[in-house]
Amino acid sequence: MIYHLALPEDWDAAQRSGTYEMSTRGAPLASVGFIHASYQHQVEGVANEFYADVDELVLLTIDPDAVGSSVVDESPTDDPADELFPHIYGPLNRNAVVSVRPMQRDADDKWQFPEGMKAEV
Repeated sequence: MIYHLALPEDWDAAQRSGTYEMSTRGAPLASVGFIHASYQHQVEGVANEFYADVDELVLLTIDPDAVGSSVVDESPTDDPADELFPHIYGPLNRNAVVSVRPMQRDADDKWQFPEGMKAEV
């Protein structure tokens, strides 16, 4: 599975339109060219770096085999030594999203991976 952090209002808009077309916070797919995604071990770091100041955040769990667009592992800086992140090159079809869970904060006010979600092996 791969994951995407979304603002609740952006996910609500996708429910009405049938596809999710936000790349990342405040940046649509049309301007970036792909949708940013993460592997489970990357979710908290991305949430705390780019969404630390938001009040609500949802985590989309995505089946990459069900995505209608290409999913490519890439470096965020084009440096081959960097950690790779999955990028979705096109709109995200809703049926590829297998769950949507609210992110929660820990006692230190840091975003944490939702409790009760199965850990990847």
